[in-house]
Amino acid sequence: MLSINRRDALGLLGATAGTLILPRMAFSQAKRPSITIAVQKITNNNSLDVYHEQSNVGERIFYPNLWEGLILRDWMGNQGPVPGLATEWKRIDDKTLELKLRQGVKFHNGDEMTAEDVAFSFSKERVFGNTEPAGGKTIFESDHKPATAKELPATVPGVGRRLWPALAGIEIVDKYTVRLHNTTPDVTLEGRLYSGGSQITNRRAWDEAASFTEWSRKPITTGPYMVGEYKPDVSLTLVAFDEYWGGRPPLEQIRFVEVPEVASRVNGLLSGEYDFACDLPPDQIAAVQAAPGYEVQNSTIWNHRVSVFNTQNPILANPLVRRAMTHAIDRQAIVDALWAGKTVIPAGLQFESFRNSDMFIDGWAPPAFDQKLAKDLLKQANYKGDAIPYRLLNNYYTNQTANGQIMVEMWKQVGLNVKIEMKENWAQIHDPQGIKGVRDWSAGNSINDPITPMVVQFGPNGEVQQKKDWTNAEMNKLAVVMETSTDRAQRKKAIARMLEIAEREDPVYQVLHQNAVFTGMKSSLKWKAAPAFAMDFRATNWSI
Repeated sequence: MLSINRRDALGLLGATAGTLILPRMAFSQAKRPSITIAVQKITNNNSLDVYHEQSNVGERIFYPNLWEGLILRDWMGNQGPVPGLATEWKRIDDKTLELKLRQGVKFHNGDEMTAEDVAFSFSKERVFGNTEPAGGKTIFESDHKPATAKELPATVPGVGRRLWPALAGIEIVDKYTVRLHNTTPDVTLEGRLYSGGSQITNRRAWDEAASFTEWSRKPITTGPYMVGEYKPDVSLTLVAFDEYWGGRPPLEQIRFVEVPEVASRVNGLLSGEYDFACDLPPDQIAAVQAAPGYEVQNSTIWNHRVSVFNTQNPILANPLVRRAMTHAIDRQAIVDALWAGKTVIPAGLQFESFRNSDMFIDGWAPPAFDQKLAKDLLKQANYKGDAIPYRLLNNYYTNQTANGQIMVEMWKQVGLNVKIEMKENWAQIHDPQGIKGVRDWSAGNSINDPITPMVVQFGPNGEVQQKKDWTNAEMNKLAVVMETSTDRAQRKKAIARMLEIAEREDPVYQVLHQNAVFTGMKSSLKWKAAPAFAMDFRATNWSI
């Protein structure tokens, strides 16, 4: 293991000359507005840690208002990289990236951000536990049982290696310069830095916290807003951080309120109780838009809705049954019935942005809707009509319950006996007790490379394999190719084969449609929705 975090290096070199500091906006004494946002869920784990809370709902509250990374995502644009806590970066070689830190950045506790905080944010203590870089090897939750309240939750080291499979550590060159060292070549290092989980936290605040839970419910970061009050499962209030490096935030506070039912979110919006209502289904758009002074903003996003299969189930252990399930689904009928045609069926687990690097597999499509083929596959599998459980949440995803009911009927038409089991939370969905079968999920593109979501979510350290839903030896070998090869042709060949395995030969999931977000709001608020779950309330996206 490379010894990298060298504190004595700070004394060798002074602050880098010429580092850019953005001009601060003049502090106005004008009263700033506060807003209330109704969401179906604030977090799944009652945690505000970017490694512990890897979710769509987490993206909404984390970025770009609370957490920031060295490289930021262009949330309101093409979702590509823009300077953040680092003003510039360059490749030293295929394994090494050097970054110049933005000088004068303050954490919410008043500390200046330095290379020390960056090195800590990618350390064993903060992220990796006792794991080492080891491509292709699955890290299970049972391998990491915290012995004290201060140690990382059991899931975090596995998530760390999911996002950074070969990271050795951060070298401190001087107070405002760091080098990221990987143990293998990786063409996606820059993308990993603006993906969710690579954000920077304050070392002193971590040291002073009595427990991980205490720290994770009020993390000290550099964002334009800081945690004011967090009531798990109830509300989260973010308050303006006026020393923000990017200028004075335009809002006094942002309050997220958990409102699980769609009707309650809509009614609260139209009564004036909420300024925004998130995760609206398309059939609610007309009601909101018909009300004077209200509108709905919507967009497809870099995220696909999928169903995931558990192959520990003796019925689903047979790939013929899973293949039959994928051919029994009429995806276009679902898009037409539940989404009013406002989204699309993608070319499998791919995103159009992959074309920018010539990594899109042309001619690929999800399994065709073919009931006859589905019946033939079930006959070959000698399926006898035994029940297959479908663990379902009540509209964690927009239209989730209705979508589940429609799919059950489609499966029934070809002879599949799928039984819905309603669950209250993700812990119950993943509970190893009892028999699993099918569950819902979504798969997002966070690095603008086919490594996400294919490797990050379905590879050796993806949640599917860490939860023991499915595994495939060839898939895992190809994942290492995707993580380490610098040969574009070799990587493209690998991802094409991974699509064949995961969607055709040994299905782990079925892609349903591209996800879309629909946000109801007061028209008087000069704000634009990003093409993402994230909601941007920085000064650049708010005009009073």
